[in-house]
Amino acid sequence: MGVEVCAKAAVGAPEILGDCPFSQRVLLTLEEKKIPYKIHLINTSDKPQWFLEANPEGKVPVIKSDDKWVPDSDVIVGIIEENHPDPPLSPPPELSSVGSKIFPAFVKFLKSKDPSDGSEQALLDELKALDEHLKAHGPYINGENISAVDLSLAPKLYHLEVALGHFKKWTVPESLVHVRNYMKLLFSRESFEKTKAAKEHVIAGWEPKVNA
Repeated sequence: MGVEVCAKAAVGAPEILGDCPFSQRVLLTLEEKKIPYKIHLINTSDKPQWFLEANPEGKVPVIKSDDKWVPDSDVIVGIIEENHPDPPLSPPPELSSVGSKIFPAFVKFLKSKDPSDGSEQALLDELKALDEHLKAHGPYINGENISAVDLSLAPKLYHLEVALGHFKKWTVPESLVHVRNYMKLLFSRESFEKTKAAKEHVIAGWEPKVNA
């Protein structure tokens, strides 16, 4: 039985996979485990009735499990791991929160209009912490093999690279060699190539938030 997933469609292009990093995380998990799946692209500004009936909160991603639609990428990834334990992607518990503050720090810096508010430094501090971890334990968070932590971080780092490059002409500093290599490693995986949103859709997705 294949898995059914609802993911965000691109803004202004409802037939193309959109820019939701949480949807991509779920798709990456399915790809890495070689699980066949069917994808329903949801136009988030005009959600279909069947989708709202199945999932009243209307959030993506959701996955169909035992004839029920289940939301929340953390929960979904847990269900996939339970039903398809091979190859195992669960990291040791002490590693599960590595890099978890990068995304909120990125969003804050991206939206910031005040260069002296410390948001850039806060993001750099989080990236430095990741760099140190990778230097000691890399190339992935849990060493040689990719795990669920990497699959959660990969789409977020992609958004960071694309959105900060576009809106702030900002890139991850050269000094953070391990982070930069890690991003290259993640973005070049076949699973990532297959599930990533086009850069212009990532930019279009952040546009209203940046100009708010």
